[in-house]
Amino acid sequence: MAAKRVASSAREAALQVLVDCYQRGAWSDSALSSAIRRAKLSGRDAALASRLCYGVQQNQALIDYWLSLLCTVPLRKLEQPVRAAMELGVYQIAFLERIPARAAVNESVELARRWSRNPNSPRLVNAVLRTFERKKDSLPQPESLSVRYSHPQWLVDLFSAELDGGGVEELLRADNSQPATVIQVNSLKTDTAALTARLKTEGITVTEHPTLPGCLTISGTGDLEQLESFRQGLFQVQDGAARMAVLAADLRPGMQVLDACAAPGGKSFGAAMAMENEGSILSCDLQEKKLSRIQSGAERLGISCICTKAADGRMFDPDWEDRFDVVLTDVPCSGLGIIRKKPDIRYKDPALLEGLPPVQADILENNARYVKPGGVLVYSTCTVLRRENQAVVEAFLERHPAFEPECFVLPGIGECSGMITLWPHIHDTDGFFIAKLRKKHD
Repeated sequence: MAAKRVASSAREAALQVLVDCYQRGAWSDSALSSAIRRAKLSGRDAALASRLCYGVQQNQALIDYWLSLLCTVPLRKLEQPVRAAMELGVYQIAFLERIPARAAVNESVELARRWSRNPNSPRLVNAVLRTFERKKDSLPQPESLSVRYSHPQWLVDLFSAELDGGGVEELLRADNSQPATVIQVNSLKTDTAALTARLKTEGITVTEHPTLPGCLTISGTGDLEQLESFRQGLFQVQDGAARMAVLAADLRPGMQVLDACAAPGGKSFGAAMAMENEGSILSCDLQEKKLSRIQSGAERLGISCICTKAADGRMFDPDWEDRFDVVLTDVPCSGLGIIRKKPDIRYKDPALLEGLPPVQADILENNARYVKPGGVLVYSTCTVLRRENQAVVEAFLERHPAFEPECFVLPGIGECSGMITLWPHIHDTDGFFIAKLRKKHD
């Protein structure tokens, strides 16, 4: 039912996606894109649908905690659409000050009326949400960090171990925040001042990034891809952490570069800009269908130095041995550094994450063979777990004395002694790991 019905509003699109996630295990970002496209939502409504869906997922344990105190029916016995309608109502009342509580209640009641098979559901939703509106300031806050910030307990424990107990609550809070949209100015077509002026004429709020040169933070965009400046390739969306991975590589015009796990292409594009579109970049991915997105992105940005190829990062290609000045290896990972952008990552089965380090080690091992003497190997992930980051790199260095860590300097951070973990609550970027290794000439 959830996959076939076309939503008629932002709230219904959000409910539809939540039900898809509950019933089918869908990923919310792809389900949201599909729902928004089918419903033909305006930019403003698309933004609201995204905020509602992600907001519920970011705060689901807390919302359900409050609902369990007020609802006469156990939550597990409710129809999924009815439960989602309640969660959407509570989220709006508790977290979105600009939406009147009356509108939040009425819209949730209407969703229950449309989606429930039980004629009593609208009455139940109305009663629960009106009670929540009256009592929300007096309801207890859960003592558990897991419930208060809606992170599974295993994840709270994992982050506590990584941070040695310090700053855990700050990290959980950051995971539930709305990150700024960061874009990189396409230096092949424009500059910071010209793009800033252009975006303002398109109604976009623009500020210069506080630390990263050639980057801006923007808001009030709606669907970015509908902006004429985007279509003309004047910028690319790029989180500050991914931008720093490219900066760490210290790319220069004329270099030969391999981006071994390139999709969706952001680092390849950033590399091309750093190289002034001179030299060559081979952008690879295991799935050939993802390469068309890299190709179309390069065309939009006016980049001609990128070629694409379907390749398994673990399979050796003898034609590439000792060939590249720089090899970028952004390996598949648990993704636990991008929870604030993809909130449902927190609900992954932790058992599925255990097998990642051997895969990451195999990819790093293989791609190291493609670095020419004197060249650079950059290993990166969008996670903060030591077992996927420092442990993989340190084990690699023990096996390969021809490589050694090389210091690099990052804007706003300073000198890094070969490796760094970026944290959302400290650096205001995605959670990210960067290691820079130099292959000795001898």
